[in-house]
Amino acid sequence: DGYTRQRVEIDTEPGVTMPFYVLIPAGLQGTAPAVVASHGHASGGKYAVAGRRDIPEVRGTIEEHNYDYGVQAVRRGYVVFCPDARGFGERRESFSANPEQILNSSCHQLAHMALPLGLTVAGMWTWDLMVLLDYIETRPEVQGQKIGCIGLSGGGLQILWLAALDERVACAVISGYFYGVDDSLLHLSNNCDCNYIPHMWENADMGDVAALIAPRPLLIETARQDGLNGPRGIDNVLEQYAITEKAYKLLGVTDHLAHDMFDGGHVWHGTVAFDWLARWLKTPAD
Repeated sequence: DGYTRQRVEIDTEPGVTMPFYVLIPAGLQGTAPAVVASHGHASGGKYAVAGRRDIPEVRGTIEEHNYDYGVQAVRRGYVVFCPDARGFGERRESFSANPEQILNSSCHQLAHMALPLGLTVAGMWTWDLMVLLDYIETRPEVQGQKIGCIGLSGGGLQILWLAALDERVACAVISGYFYGVDDSLLHLSNNCDCNYIPHMWENADMGDVAALIAPRPLLIETARQDGLNGPRGIDNVLEQYAITEKAYKLLGVTDHLAHDMFDGGHVWHGTVAFDWLARWLKTPAD
């Protein structure tokens, strides 16, 4: 249906394997920019992002959240990488790997095992994606091209930290995951364990982390009725955006930051996102 889907495995550290899909546009000649499409919760991992509508549970979550943005990207000419984050899809721990519960994750168990070792789920996710970037640079379809990253919800969490910590990310779109830690992670204390970073609240807020992405292009997608915005709603998001905006103003690149606000719930919007990717990724890497 317009693209080829490959399943690939790489080891991100000894004994840790990450499976992912690579979506390649049909008839691709030469190279094309790469897009990492990270998933969030209730996704089946890579399955929703890569459009696995043949799995009934996945088909439902795709329709609910507009979740197949990996397929939406490959149909626009990008080579797309859709990884399973630890605890999702094929990487669920054995005690949550029931095939009938494909949309579930084992973040809670991973966090309980990670914290005594001085690790976090978010940190492990970020490391895995950094290793994925190493692999992407070896693919003949994308060599010499820029790499963009997109993600909804927990996928936005992954892209936030990856883009902040790895300058190989040339352009980022964070959807449904940009709000103040106090309102959305402390007051809404029933959020998934993968969100929580020790001492985060003492030292920085989400807008500060996003400021590390500057001057590289960053688009934030926010649904005005998204419950994860917290009790103060969109005001909580706008406060964080203002923090990040200061960094882009300081560097004189305000056109490299944008905010797509739309009416709706916790979904991938994509209306502005793909124009944003096209603007920044359609030239070879410097």
